Amino acid sequence: MEPDESLNVLGGTLTPCSFEPLTGFFRDGYCNTCAADQGSHTVCAVMTAEFLAYSKYVGNDLSTPRPEFGFSGLKPGDAWCLCAARFLQAHDEGCAPRVHLEATHARALELVPLAVLMDNAAD
Repeated sequence: MEPDESLNVLGGTLTPCSFEPLTGFFRDGYCNTCAADQGSHTVCAVMTAEFLAYSKYVGNDLSTPRPEFGFSGLKPGDAWCLCAARFLQAHDEGCAPRVHLEATHARALELVPLAVLMDNAAD
């Protein structure tokens, strides 16, 4: 499977989100996506303690290491390709993480309004 065209939400070329920890649906460091990416891992978010606690509370524990999957667990300050719906849910609950717009895939706009992303811009 090939990633969709790699444009960011600003219409430019998608930039890397994180190589350490290695993120993305394709584990290539970019928030690339394709039809097989049912979760739309397209939002390059900077983790906060508040968001990590929220994510764990709603059933997606991103902070606990899972060595059997090569996952060391996320900590505040780490950038991660987050599911667009989870980002929007966190935004609606008042605990959205900051977003790197240049590294957030344009497909995120299918679920998250650009104004919401821009309000949470880290850049």
